[in-house]
Amino acid sequence: MARIVHSTKACSTNPLKHSAPLGGALAFMGLDGCMPLLHGSQGCTAFALVLMVRHYRESIPLQTTAMNEITTVLGGLDNLEQALVNIRERAHPRVIGILTTGLTETRGEDFAGDLRIIRQRRPELADTALVLVSTPDFAGGLQEGWGKAVTAMIEQLVDTRPHHGERDPGQVAVLAPSHFTPGDVEELRDIIAAFGLRSIMLPDLSTSLDGHVPERWIGATLGGTSLDDIRALGRSALTITVGEHMRWAAEALKRKTGVPYHLFDRLTGLQASDALIATLARLSGRPAPDHLRRQRSRLVDAMLDGHFAFGGRRVAVAAEPDHLLALCSWLTEMGAEVACAVTTVHLSMLAGVPTDEVLVGDLGDLEERAEGCDLLVTHAHGRQAAGRLGIPLYRVGFPIFDRLGAALQVSIGYRGTRQSIFDVANLLMDSDERLHHHGNGAIRHDDAALATH
Repeated sequence: MARIVHSTKACSTNPLKHSAPLGGALAFMGLDGCMPLLHGSQGCTAFALVLMVRHYRESIPLQTTAMNEITTVLGGLDNLEQALVNIRERAHPRVIGILTTGLTETRGEDFAGDLRIIRQRRPELADTALVLVSTPDFAGGLQEGWGKAVTAMIEQLVDTRPHHGERDPGQVAVLAPSHFTPGDVEELRDIIAAFGLRSIMLPDLSTSLDGHVPERWIGATLGGTSLDDIRALGRSALTITVGEHMRWAAEALKRKTGVPYHLFDRLTGLQASDALIATLARLSGRPAPDHLRRQRSRLVDAMLDGHFAFGGRRVAVAAEPDHLLALCSWLTEMGAEVACAVTTVHLSMLAGVPTDEVLVGDLGDLEERAEGCDLLVTHAHGRQAAGRLGIPLYRVGFPIFDRLGAALQVSIGYRGTRQSIFDVANLLMDSDERLHHHGNGAIRHDDAALATH
């Protein structure tokens, strides 16, 4: 069991953590015809927008209530009202996701009361769903904001418990976690469909931020979970979700509609993928299809091949808590040693990370503790640390702004796990080759160049 410790530095030198409003905004990007609205200053929204645009390389609809010094003191009702009306007139979204920020939360406004007043004064908003989420910057990080947003979607949009006989035994609700890429969401949908089941993904980034070229332009999100599908989640036979930060949403759906849920701690790795397939086989009453059996066999072969590259390697990992657990578990299963693990917030589930100690800190802490490691695993902001340490960087999570195709990476299931094995093993073997040639004087060793591969 890992010990959870906190960094004692006075300030963050190279931040790892992203804010809860950013995580909530990302979740709303997975709803069709949605406009996320950050209730705070323009700077908060601009920073989140830059990160999302650089990561996905897509047009990102994101708006702000543009709070300033005066409105912060007097109250933000008028700003919120005007923002909602403007968004309704210009973008015509079906859903507006309202995310609070540290600025407005610190003042202590009655956001629910403000919305009731706005609804009474503005009948033109009657055809627009307004989802309010409390996501102060000072409480949690990206995965907490994501989890709170999905929970709010369920509590405020899903129809109540269906009448007897209205369950659909062929429908599965899937609450996707914050660390799933659009490619991961699509892979999970395909796996579920292989058992003859229909899935409703919430949120569904695989149809909104998957890098497609739309036939038309609209001001809100184009693609994602439809409002009708969200309302029909209560007819599902089972809810599948991944990661402790999604337990809140799964329990909210169960309370409201009675749908039971199965929570996986991860879907990367042979054992984790087997558990998913077994669950789907029991639910559908069908055996695993031949193509999935073939994928499993290929993964086992890849594990055998990759073991020689992973065995005995020391790895330093930094990620959001649930993503950290998934990454470290998979790496240790492949024979690597997690010598350093850093995350963003303190959660009890971190005790299950397969390492001696988990540090709640930043990328500066990761760099200090990664001396002597063979591989760095974190998002793109770790590239400078990898360059200074002279070790390769395996980019995961959010943001990845210096590589193409980040949104389409797949790391779950048999196929995704196999590809992850190949990607990391090739990085390690390439690093070995460079160090070997450098030792023989054949080429000069460029640490910065190595870290970008």
